[in-house]
Amino acid sequence: MQFSYHWLNTWVNPNLSADELAHLLTMAGLEVEETAPAAPEFSGVVVAEVKSVAKHPDADRLNITQVDAGTGELIQIVCGAPNVAAGVKVPCALPSAVLPGNFKIKPTKMRGQVSNGMLCSAKELGLPENEDGLLLLPSDAPIGQNIRDYLDLDDTLFTLKITPNRADCLSIKGIAREVGALTQQAVTPVVMTAAAADINDTQAIRIDAPADCGRFLIRVIKGVNARAQTPLWLRQRLAGSGVRSISALVDIGNYVMLELGQPMHVFDADKLSGSLIVRRAENGETLVCLNDKTVILQDNTLVVADEAQVLSMAGLMGGAASAVNEDTENVVLECAWFVPDIIAGKSRQYGFGSDSSFRYERGVDSTLQREAIERATALIVDVCGGKVGEISEALGELPAARQVSVRLSRAEKILGVSLKAEQVEAILRHLGLQPKAAADGFVVTAPGFRFDIAVEEDLIEEIGRVYGYENIPDDYTAGQLSMIGLPETQKPRAAVYQQLAQRGYQEVVNYAFVDETWERDFAANADPIRLQNPIASQMSVMRSTLIGGLIQTLQYNLNRKHSRVRVFEIARVFRKQAGGEYVQTEKAAGLAYGLALPEQWAEKSRNIDFYDVKADVAALLNHAAVVCRPIQHPALHPGRAAELLVNNQVVGVLGELHPQWLQQYDLPQAPIVFEIDLNAVLQSAPVHCQTVSKFQPVRRDLAFVLPENIPAGQLLAALRGAADKRVRCIDVFDVYRGAGIEEGMKSMAVSVIVQDDETTLTDESVDAFVQQLIQAAQNTGAKLRS
Repeated sequence: MQFSYHWLNTWVNPNLSADELAHLLTMAGLEVEETAPAAPEFSGVVVAEVKSVAKHPDADRLNITQVDAGTGELIQIVCGAPNVAAGVKVPCALPSAVLPGNFKIKPTKMRGQVSNGMLCSAKELGLPENEDGLLLLPSDAPIGQNIRDYLDLDDTLFTLKITPNRADCLSIKGIAREVGALTQQAVTPVVMTAAAADINDTQAIRIDAPADCGRFLIRVIKGVNARAQTPLWLRQRLAGSGVRSISALVDIGNYVMLELGQPMHVFDADKLSGSLIVRRAENGETLVCLNDKTVILQDNTLVVADEAQVLSMAGLMGGAASAVNEDTENVVLECAWFVPDIIAGKSRQYGFGSDSSFRYERGVDSTLQREAIERATALIVDVCGGKVGEISEALGELPAARQVSVRLSRAEKILGVSLKAEQVEAILRHLGLQPKAAADGFVVTAPGFRFDIAVEEDLIEEIGRVYGYENIPDDYTAGQLSMIGLPETQKPRAAVYQQLAQRGYQEVVNYAFVDETWERDFAANADPIRLQNPIASQMSVMRSTLIGGLIQTLQYNLNRKHSRVRVFEIARVFRKQAGGEYVQTEKAAGLAYGLALPEQWAEKSRNIDFYDVKADVAALLNHAAVVCRPIQHPALHPGRAAELLVNNQVVGVLGELHPQWLQQYDLPQAPIVFEIDLNAVLQSAPVHCQTVSKFQPVRRDLAFVLPENIPAGQLLAALRGAADKRVRCIDVFDVYRGAGIEEGMKSMAVSVIVQDDETTLTDESVDAFVQQLIQAAQNTGAKLRS
């Protein structure tokens, strides 16, 4: 919400500087994102009247003008603007004036003719007006007055970041009410006088969707001058709010929306057929909107229609077929209250929004419509003329007023300050909450503009922010806190982050809201947890895997020419159980891409592979032996993916990204990714202490021939399961395929380290251990290689 401080001052005068007001609003929960001057610095520009215009003798596009700038004599100025004419009043930069950009005006000659100044356009003064040529001023502009004073340019523009629950502050009226409450100043609203009917013309209306539209008001105005010029003061206030001037009728509708917070629409009365109807659209109906987009409507959309066609999308966008233009003579003003839920989400559904939908989907005061239509009527008659008809009103289901109680004792306990009843009553009254005294507090009736007042805590929050958070003393409690020790079998979370960082990974933090296609691609999740009101269309579901976010991070880095990427994320994922319950668990996921080592002279360059990342995962799961078992996973390569098992429990997955996703996500080569349950990562094997053996270890190397489809893990598990306690280590150190080995078979060499703590081992005893191992290997289908 953007507004002019001077416009606000017509409603309430807080007697504060712009910076002081910005701080006050921010501390009260209405964050001021920016304050900016209404116009850049310039000087020496006054109101002037062009007395005569003559063609330049040596230039086709230039004119020689005689200008009265209030100096006592006419000034000759050469001007090339297409709209210069005798009798117009325009800004005139006199000699020695300084325009924006430090552009200094001096007497000069243009094609041999003296020019003692410059007639200015809005652009040359740094103003947002979009007219071609000179900035034309009203005929009653006082000649010689400083243009900054006349146009009220020594003003400040505020930009507020309004939270969704404070739709009442999307208007000058609402902000004035807040400022009045914060400063205890009286608010002086614009006097709304009901227009007397000049004609008997009415427009038949009805509501066919009463649950979606609570109030629908219509007024006919005939004989308007649609070509009338929008008053300068009104254009300035629109420009100060970031709204472009279009035409008088459209500008007045926008002005009332900014002033009161009530969106309006103006129909060309001669383009309507029969009654105006508020109803749900039928699937397949089409509408050409004012933004020239043609939309195919769905039955979840509320529309305003006549008996022939759809005229507008209610609360979102008008239709071109019934729009006013310069030839319009008769208009129908429409002012309505729509249920926020029927408007919410439609901007995202149809791919465009409007200032009206921004307000309607947050909530508009359900009692404001008659006041707004009277205000618009008065402005239209004043600017465009016309004869006014009676207001027609149709009613649907309106929200009931809520009564909420607040106890002084409860407010004092929560806020930590002592509050007087008179003080609380004044705060609630200035906020428009109509307090009535009750036992230990007040009962208020939540007005139509405060959708967010529902329980006692809401009122306590209002009291606290208007009282001033800065006025609440900083009282600190004293107490002793004791650290709860972690069990020996659990690592602290910080150790996991440090461990991954030490192995070259950098932490990333991604949104828990993701694109639905990620869930389909990386988790084969056809029914993800969908958000009712997503913040963006590509963030519409809750993630059940962290892989999508890591791939997006990889893309971001590759687009910025980072060829070696190591990232990890530790965060929650969300899934829906068969019974409909939601479950959230924490995962640790990582991604490695590019070279295994930074480019250097000491090592030959090679790309990261499965086993490099497996080593990182094994270090992370350092409490037990990690077993990899082949798996089919939607995100991973069919032959290069494994599930991770610890103590026969699946704790995660590891593998190379599926080739299909390499092409779809435009990745030059495959990254290696892993995702593990954080609980498994946090587990740590207990520490066991033992004396170092004084006796020498014995090593035996065994080579087994086994089928290709038997993984090394299966062989090692069998050997380790059959090993005596004196067998300290069994590891694979070589795999061979080729001459001397049958097709479909492989040779796997295993080292066996045996050591006794009490005596020196003999060959006979070691051979006995080895025979046990050979027998265990044969049970898996392996045989000792001859």
